[in-house]
Amino acid sequence: MKKAWNWLMHRVRHKLSHFRPSRLMDAIMEHGVAFVVIFIIWEIIEDILFPYLFIWLGHNVNPWFITGAPISWLLCLHPIMVPVMWGLWIKISKRKNEKST
Repeated sequence: MKKAWNWLMHRVRHKLSHFRPSRLMDAIMEHGVAFVVIFIIWEIIEDILFPYLFIWLGHNVNPWFITGAPISWLLCLHPIMVPVMWGLWIKISKRKNEKST
């Protein structure tokens, strides 16, 4: 039980560590404001919209969907989705090299 609690606390600390001002400033300096905006939007989707979607599906479709709400807080999808969204942003904005602009 203690091992599960430690893992859960590690996941929560990991989620919250992304919003430290020093980490956000480092990301702005390295990648630009667009990357930080994409990252924060994805965190909002992952931490707020996904749980609400699962709760809504649980009430309106099948009660088993409610189990997805706490799971969506524990899963970490931004290592996959932030690069995908960043790549789409680069394609949409037609930027070749971020450092040359």
